Amino acid sequence: MDAVTLAILKGRLEQIADEMDATLFRTAFNPIIAEAHDASHGIYDAKTGETLIQGKSGLPIFVGVMAFAVKAVIDKVSKDGHLQEGDVFIFNDPYDGGTHLSDFRLVKPIFRNGEVFCYLASVGHWHDVGGNVPGNYNPEARESFQEGMLIPPVKLFEAGVMKEDIVDILSANSRLPISLYGDLNGQINALDLGQERLHAILDEYSEDTILDALSALRGRAEQMMREHLRQLGSNKLHVEDYLDNDGVTDTALKLALDMTITDSGGLIMDFSRSSSACDGPVNISRSTTIAATYVALKHIFTDVPANAGVLKPVEFIIPENSFLSVRAPKPVGGYTETILRLIDVVFQCFQHVAPEKVNGCAYGTINALSLAGYRKNGSRWVMFSFFGGGHGGHPEGDGLNHGNAPISTATIPPLEILEAAYPVQFTQWALRPDSGGEGENRGGLGAIYEIELLEEEATGFLFGERGKFAPQGVVGGGKGAQNIFSYDSDEPDAENGKKYPPLISKITGIPLKKGQRVRLETPGGGGYGDVKKRSKARVDYDLKQGYVTQVKQ
Repeated sequence: MDAVTLAILKGRLEQIADEMDATLFRTAFNPIIAEAHDASHGIYDAKTGETLIQGKSGLPIFVGVMAFAVKAVIDKVSKDGHLQEGDVFIFNDPYDGGTHLSDFRLVKPIFRNGEVFCYLASVGHWHDVGGNVPGNYNPEARESFQEGMLIPPVKLFEAGVMKEDIVDILSANSRLPISLYGDLNGQINALDLGQERLHAILDEYSEDTILDALSALRGRAEQMMREHLRQLGSNKLHVEDYLDNDGVTDTALKLALDMTITDSGGLIMDFSRSSSACDGPVNISRSTTIAATYVALKHIFTDVPANAGVLKPVEFIIPENSFLSVRAPKPVGGYTETILRLIDVVFQCFQHVAPEKVNGCAYGTINALSLAGYRKNGSRWVMFSFFGGGHGGHPEGDGLNHGNAPISTATIPPLEILEAAYPVQFTQWALRPDSGGEGENRGGLGAIYEIELLEEEATGFLFGERGKFAPQGVVGGGKGAQNIFSYDSDEPDAENGKKYPPLISKITGIPLKKGQRVRLETPGGGGYGDVKKRSKARVDYDLKQGYVTQVKQ
């Protein structure tokens, strides 16, 4: 296939996934999808489930994991049979191609000439799926049953007919069934649009031409990855980083990576020295570990096409007893915190062989905050949101201030949307001075959020990280500031009317009364390079802007 045709088809196919993203973002009821874009779409191989095409607007971590989800559907069909045109599967099993219970997947086979040509898939973070904690980030969970409902792969549509009893079961297990219904139908509409667009391009170019293009793109991704790795030369690298705790026991968890680059352009990612499976919900499945590594590699090798070919040169060693490869019913609700640390250790390894390609570690936590209660009219409200922080300094400049986590291209929900939807007001939403790590290129600043309750009472929950172990710099850069959370309290043991979580970054059941506030001071990013190389003009600018308040001598 000539290069021009391949480039055109690549763009056309990516546009299908992008339109699916846009369809869901515009129709979802849930602000986490509609505003924050916590969702994703892609096209997947008919036989292996491998990623063929991903959208550019959703979460890359979803696209990597969804290859395992589609494979789970393929395996189910192989076992049970009865696959028909118009079938759609739905599930949220975090151990079988999933992440955590909030992320619901819809997988749809696309038929051509009576055979499955490929699969389309949609995944979105639903607002509430049951469990002990509204919004589902339960830092005290000891098993998945305390995190929400678990749905294995089942048919939502059979031969084009929706099975309403499945929708009834889902709705009955949510505190916010209307939100669930809206998000579900948004995903269905996205798949319908994707099917229409895919048939149009197949009619125009033929099945063989599109398959040739997809095969060529996968081959190029693998070839480019191997060439990048060959240029780095053989090497063995070792890095360790830590999570604060698992939410149950105040003991740090080690995430260790022993990375080997081979002469042949291969990569061995060995996580054997990492902590064993823990009681709390920072465990993740093997598929999630692989998907997070994929995202990290794409951050470093940005020119490689985003498909399954990226991982062809990579061998994973993950022991079965590791907290990076758990099975049911181990809790996995806080998977976001662990995959962020995975990206951090990959960056820290590659700084030694490709310093021109890596960033300092980003702030490393989504700070999943839930506030929930009842309005005066008796209706239930649940405000779940995640919050930003500083990105790491990089070879070309300072890190981004107040960005979103590098597992995604999502956005932080605007305060106007949150204030309009829930009985809260933000009394502060600002950059956090002195939070970025020092370096030739400074880490980006974290943020300060202060939220006041306007209803008579509510309960708060926080699932965060980086309260003990600050984001690391690279190539000699300094650490970012640590995470700090506090809340107003009139209890006798409060210090000047404020309390802090015993486990630093995780807490459930915060009692709040009208007028009381919760406060987040999020981490900044790690710095890049030696701070002594930073020019005086840039230091003076930081002081003038208030990014830093003093300069260390």
